[in-house]
Amino acid sequence: MAVRGLSVRISVLPVYFDSSILSSFVVLMVRVIPVRCLNLQEYQSKKIMADHGVTVQRFFVADNSQDALEAAKRLKAKEIVLKAQILAGGRGKGSFTSGLKGGVHLTKNPDEVEKLAKQMLGYNLITNQTTKDGVKVNKVMVAEALDISRETYLAILMDRAFNGPVIVGSPQGGMDIEEVAATKPELIFKEVIDIFEGVREDQALRMAASMGFKGLLRQQAAEEIKKLYHLFLKVDAIQVEVNPFGETPDGQVVCFDAKINFDDNAEFRQKEIFSQDDTSESDPLECEAAKYDLKYVGMDGNIACFVNGAGLAMATCDIIELHGGKPANFLDLGGGVQENQVYQAFKLLTADPKVEAILVNIFGGIVNCAIIAHGITKACRELRLKVPLVVRLEGTNVNEAKRILDESGLPITSASNLEDAAQKAVASMVPK
Repeated sequence: MAVRGLSVRISVLPVYFDSSILSSFVVLMVRVIPVRCLNLQEYQSKKIMADHGVTVQRFFVADNSQDALEAAKRLKAKEIVLKAQILAGGRGKGSFTSGLKGGVHLTKNPDEVEKLAKQMLGYNLITNQTTKDGVKVNKVMVAEALDISRETYLAILMDRAFNGPVIVGSPQGGMDIEEVAATKPELIFKEVIDIFEGVREDQALRMAASMGFKGLLRQQAAEEIKKLYHLFLKVDAIQVEVNPFGETPDGQVVCFDAKINFDDNAEFRQKEIFSQDDTSESDPLECEAAKYDLKYVGMDGNIACFVNGAGLAMATCDIIELHGGKPANFLDLGGGVQENQVYQAFKLLTADPKVEAILVNIFGGIVNCAIIAHGITKACRELRLKVPLVVRLEGTNVNEAKRILDESGLPITSASNLEDAAQKAVASMVPK
């Protein structure tokens, strides 16, 4: 499951116990551990591809206009393409707060690169995939511009239908592949890969031919396909997408763009790659939450929602809206929570200046409500909580949890059910 750059890793833990009724019964406990999905900038993906022998354009990366100029001169290319590096798509049609139109520019004059870089770096680029304020550009990619005589599409991805990796190709690239699949499904080709055998020569050649490559170009394309599959395995990818996978007028097959999705469970094997994760475009509170195995999603309202489980989070947000309130965020503890995580969660929730009340809604199956209660009381005392707090707890050790809250002497409002909690949270705020 993914929420704004976050995913959920699920571990199944066997717990054995004996009872008078059941002997050696196995209960499967699901532990939900939030992890960040890795997002790489275009230049980072291309560097990985180049390191694995895949043919890409020559390029440099710069974080100031002078370095961009030097990079353009070092390339000694007939034409140069300058690309703003942000994670959002639609860069070419975007606009900068400096007044410059377009996040991708072509020029044959290296000096022009310096002028363009000055209008890109340090300014926000607004596209149809960013907020209205856009995203600040900290780096630009200065690359050799190559003519493309023909654009195709290529991807290698894990496909559940085939229980393994599949190559997907199309002679129509450089466009939305979903549109091609919907309007011209006959132009989508697949090759199912045997995970033990890998990509066979005949498969690579057949896919290259299906994508429209002929003669020597067919062999070149097949070699690139095999290199991309090697990369796919080596970096523990779940998808490698190249669009366009292009053919140049002088007879080269080049990967002009790159999108790589990684298996987050393989982070321990891919430390070098995961260390490149660019969080500069992420919500700082989301990044801080991830340090404590918490999931945080910011919204526009004023009631903070502290829950365990994404489904419960959505239900809590909905019922707050139903009773006239607006959720400011939700913070998901998941399972296997510890007291310190509860404390850190309150620090994150109260760091949002919009928050005027906090609603805690915990359904303790895996989560021990008593641990939550200890964490709540500790946070209230040490952080000197100044906004109203409504708590609804249900499930494991709930009576002990209620006792802890009742005897704390803290101004905590208890709720009997979710609707009661939402009503009390909305009513707790002083109208402005």
